[in-house]
Amino acid sequence: GRPMAANSGDSGLFILSPSVAGRRLGAAGPFGCLATGRPIITQPQAQRSAVEGLEPQMASGQAASGKASSAPSDFQEHLARLEERGLLVRIDKPVCKDTQIHPLVRWQFVGNYPEQERRAFLFTNVIGAKGEKYDIPVVVGALAANDEIYAAGMGVRVEDLADVWMRALDNPIEPEFIEDAPCHEVVITGDELQKTGLSVLPATVSTPGFDAAPYLTATVCVTKDPETGVRNMGTYRAAFKANDRLAVRMASRLSGAGGYVHWLKYQKMGQPMPCAIIVGCAPVVAFTGPQELGIDEDEMAVAGGLAGRAMRVTKAKTVDLEIPADAEIVVEGFIDTEMLE
Repeated sequence: GRPMAANSGDSGLFILSPSVAGRRLGAAGPFGCLATGRPIITQPQAQRSAVEGLEPQMASGQAASGKASSAPSDFQEHLARLEERGLLVRIDKPVCKDTQIHPLVRWQFVGNYPEQERRAFLFTNVIGAKGEKYDIPVVVGALAANDEIYAAGMGVRVEDLADVWMRALDNPIEPEFIEDAPCHEVVITGDELQKTGLSVLPATVSTPGFDAAPYLTATVCVTKDPETGVRNMGTYRAAFKANDRLAVRMASRLSGAGGYVHWLKYQKMGQPMPCAIIVGCAPVVAFTGPQELGIDEDEMAVAGGLAGRAMRVTKAKTVDLEIPADAEIVVEGFIDTEMLE
């Protein structure tokens, strides 16, 4: 859908050495961990109570705007709703992630094709240019291919979007911490991580013939200010370099993206920066990543304001960070503060 973050003007690429942790895919090794959750196309879990964690002035199921809200609790629930409303197209035939997926979906964004006719596309039979086969599906356009999809991610009407955002910024709701999180159903680390690692993820080539590598694009990159402890979540592209290495763009904003500000502080300390990259989460969480919030504002609290209830967080497996507990995939690791590419 809409571009999630600017990628121009970067002074360098930050190198993340990951481990792999998440829901039923990905635990801890020398570099970190890859964790993954449920396969993206399984049935969503039962919707949790909207009352948990609400501030006293918030009624059950209300967003910060006071309008009735039923924001999806996780990405599974969001996809199920889109399919029920005819806003998601399921493609079961083999489609190549390196040459076909993005060119196919982009056709609906060119010419005079009406915006309201745009759809999210779910590819359930993903292959690679070298014959690789993946058991993880890929979805494109599921966050903001059109206004209706975007509004569905927040559980509100299109006409209420601006009001919901403004009031969420004024009325953030602190997240709820849980110990046993769905995002840790499967954890990959150690020798297993070194053998497979990032290669299990069907990251796409966004612009075949121009991009140098597959990229994670609709990410939520979690870092923490080493001085204040305030969390930042930003949407930064991450290029695949090896099974245990990503290059992350964090310097796209002229004043410095939040993650970049944190990186500079770790650089002065002479320490690598802990980072967790989230792929697949509740839309209200994903929507906060590209927002230009104050450096000391917590995006998870703003996401709670959008949903009208506290969003769930948990402790990462290998780095000192709290992450969205209902994420589909989490890549944990450290960003080097000396080496840039």
